[in-house]
Amino acid sequence: MLKEWKLLVLCMVLLFLLPCVARAATPLLGADCGENACPIPTINELNQPVYAIVSPVGYHAVDMIEQAPRLDTLAGKKIALVGGSFMASVTHDELEKCIRETYPTAECYMFQQVGSGGPYSVFGQSSQTRAFQDKLRSLGIDAVISGNCGCGLCTMKESGSAIAAEYLGIPAVTVGAPTFIRQIHSTGVNRGVPVLRTAEYPGAFASHTEEELRWNTREVVWPQIVASLTEPITQAEADQYAASGRRPYDEVVYTGTFEEIQEFCQVNDWTDGLPVVPPTDALVREYLRFTPCQADELLGIYPLAYRECVVYTVAVNAVMAGVPKEFMPICVALTQALGNGEWRRPLASTHGWSPYAWLNGPLARQLGIDCGQGMISEQKNKVLARFMDLMLLNLGGYYVKENRMGTFGYLTPFTFAEDEEACQRVGWMPYHVAHGYDWDDNVVTVSSALSWGNNVTPATSDPEQIMQLMAFDITEKQQNGLGNTNPQVYRTIFITEPVAADLAQTYPGKDALENDLIATARRPLYMRAYANYWANTGSVQSDQYTFQEYYGRLSRSEAEQAAETDTPDWLKGVVRQQQITTIATMNKGETAMLIAGDGARNKFMVLPGGGCVTLEIRLPEDWDALVAPMGYEQLSHFHLKDSD
Repeated sequence: MLKEWKLLVLCMVLLFLLPCVARAATPLLGADCGENACPIPTINELNQPVYAIVSPVGYHAVDMIEQAPRLDTLAGKKIALVGGSFMASVTHDELEKCIRETYPTAECYMFQQVGSGGPYSVFGQSSQTRAFQDKLRSLGIDAVISGNCGCGLCTMKESGSAIAAEYLGIPAVTVGAPTFIRQIHSTGVNRGVPVLRTAEYPGAFASHTEEELRWNTREVVWPQIVASLTEPITQAEADQYAASGRRPYDEVVYTGTFEEIQEFCQVNDWTDGLPVVPPTDALVREYLRFTPCQADELLGIYPLAYRECVVYTVAVNAVMAGVPKEFMPICVALTQALGNGEWRRPLASTHGWSPYAWLNGPLARQLGIDCGQGMISEQKNKVLARFMDLMLLNLGGYYVKENRMGTFGYLTPFTFAEDEEACQRVGWMPYHVAHGYDWDDNVVTVSSALSWGNNVTPATSDPEQIMQLMAFDITEKQQNGLGNTNPQVYRTIFITEPVAADLAQTYPGKDALENDLIATARRPLYMRAYANYWANTGSVQSDQYTFQEYYGRLSRSEAEQAAETDTPDWLKGVVRQQQITTIATMNKGETAMLIAGDGARNKFMVLPGGGCVTLEIRLPEDWDALVAPMGYEQLSHFHLKDSD
C-alpha cells in the first residue's frame, strides 16, 4: 500500500513539472546543432514536440521623444496648414474658414507660405525637413495641421511634416483617409513620436465633390482637429502605439507546440499567413555557419520601422521561410538592399509595387536558381522569394493595411537568375558585367514591378521590327495605370534567347539596343496629358486648368522632354501627320535587359517599376567544404570564361 502511495505522489509531481520542463525546451526535432550538443526535445503531455523560438524582429532603435503638452485653446495661436496632397487646396481652405470663425484671434499660415517637411528621417534630416522646421520657428507657429494622406507615399510625406513639428515641441495633427490612419500612427512611432495624432476624413478625397469635401471637412474633420490639438495626450494612447524596450537578439520569446507557434506568429504579424518553420536558436545557429558574418554583426537600421538588423535575425527569417541554409549569403545581401531608398521607397505605395530579385554569377548555377521556362515558379526560386516577404515584414516593418498600402494588394515577390550561358552564346554581357562586375562575381539585384505576365511574341526575326515592337510595348507599359505619373520610368525587359539572338544581328550589345529604344519609344504628348489630367494620382486638375492649358504646361516642362518627332510606326495608320509632339518614356541607364525565360520561345516582356540596386554576395572562405556534403559541386565548376 505504501509503495502504491509513493508511486501516486511521484506521478502527481511529474504531471506538475511537465509543463515547466516543456517551457524550457529549445531544439527543433532533428536539428543539427553543430559543436554544441542539443538537449533532447521535450514532449508535452499530449506527446507533441515543443519548440522554444527566437524573434524574427529586430530591436526598434529609435528613442521616443517627450512630446510637448497640447494647447489649452487655439485662440490667439499661430496655426500652419501644411502639405498639399489629395484635394488639400479645398480642405485646407475650409479648415482656415473654420479656424477664423471659431477662433477669430488665431492666425492662419497656409501651405503656400509654409511648405512641407517631406518624409522625416530620424538619422539625418533632409534639407527640405530642415528648411520646413526653420520656417516654423521663424513664424512662431504654435500648431500644425498636415494633410492629406490618401496614398502610401503621400502619407509618409504629410506625416513627416507633423513629425518635424513634434520634434520642435509643436503640437500637430495629420488628416488622412480611413485606411491610412494606422500608417500615420506607425510612421510616427517608427520615427520616435509616441502619439502622432490624426483626424480621419470619411472616404476617398478625390472621389468627392467640392461640396462634399467642404461639408466633411467642417462637420467631421474639424472637431477631431480641435480635440487633437487641445486634449492632453494620455498614457493609454502612448501605450497603444509606442514600441517596447530592448531585448537580446537571441532571447527565447515563446515556447509551444508547432500549432501554438503558428498561432503566436500570426497574432504577432510575424508571418505572411503561411505556416513557418519554428526558428529555434539551434537551427538559427546552424544557418549562421553558411555566412562569413558574426551573429551580432549589424547590417543596418532600416525604415520603415527603424529596427536594428543583425545577421542572427536575418537567419531567423530564413529559417521561418523554409529557405535552405546554403541560401543564407543571398538572404544577407537581400536584407542589405533595405538600406537603399531608391529600391525601398515605392514598396509602400498604393499602386502595388511588388519586389523581386535576380542573381548573377556562378553561385546561382551552383545552387540551382532557375533562369529558364517557368523560372519564378520553380521551388528554390519561390522559397527564396518567400524570404523577401518575411524580410519586408519583420526586418523592414512593412505591414499591409498599416504602412504598405497597395489598393488591391501586392504580387508575391519573385526571384530568378539571368541566363549567362545564353548571354555568352548571343554575345551580350550579362547584367552584372555591364555594371562593372566580373563574370564570376556573385551578385543579387533587387527591383520592383507594377505588372507581370503580359508578354509579346515577335512574329519576325527582323531586328529593326523587334526593336519597334519593344518600343511600342514600352510606351504602352508606363509607371502606374495609363502613365499618369512620371514621364520616364525604370523598367526591366525579359528577353528569351531566340529573340536576343535575332536582335544581336543588328545590336552588338544591350547598350546599343537601349539607345535605339530611347530614341524610338516616345509617346504622344496628347495621351500623356490626357492621363495626367483626368487620372492624376493626387488632386483634381479640371478645377484649376482647362485641358488645353494643362497640355501647354506639360509641353513646356523639361521633365517631359517634349519635341516634334516622326510619327511612330505603330501609329502611322491612326495619325495622319508625318510628325507629332511626343514625350520621352526612357532615360539612359534606367532599363535593365535580361536574357531569361524559356529558351525555346520567342518572347519578350516589359516590366515598368522601380530602380535597381545591386549588391555583392559574400561567401565564407570554406564555402565548398560547407556545401559538399549536400551534394553540390565546387563553385569553380560553374565559372564562365570571360570572352570579350
